[in-house]
Amino acid sequence: QVQLVESGGGLVQTGGSLRLSCAALGRTFSSMAWFRQAPGQEHKFVASIGGSGGATYYADAVKGRFTISRDNAKNTVYLQMTSLKPEDTALYYCAASRLPIAITRIAPDDYAFWGRGTQVTVSS
Repeated sequence: QVQLVESGGGLVQTGGSLRLSCAALGRTFSSMAWFRQAPGQEHKFVASIGGSGGATYYADAVKGRFTISRDNAKNTVYLQMTSLKPEDTALYYCAASRLPIAITRIAPDDYAFWGRGTQVTVSS
């Protein structure tokens, strides 16, 4: 059974850091991404990464503060978040595409597999 399992969320103060992890179980994926969803809002793209980890792409809102990376030996993708702001508060989802796609593909429909999410709350 294919699963994406996120971990690492929590409560942090403004300016703090968190590292999210996403373990892929059951198969390996090439193109993966992080999305987030605040209450009452749609899923919003955060960052994406290609299969080798050399290609990455970020939403303007997180560029320079968040870093996406992957460890293919562990079949895990990470999202290092620094300089966190209250507006970063959301449920963060890991997503994977069925086939390799361009890292600039940022629509939720581009990704067929999703985790259940991990909550990140940034207090002011």
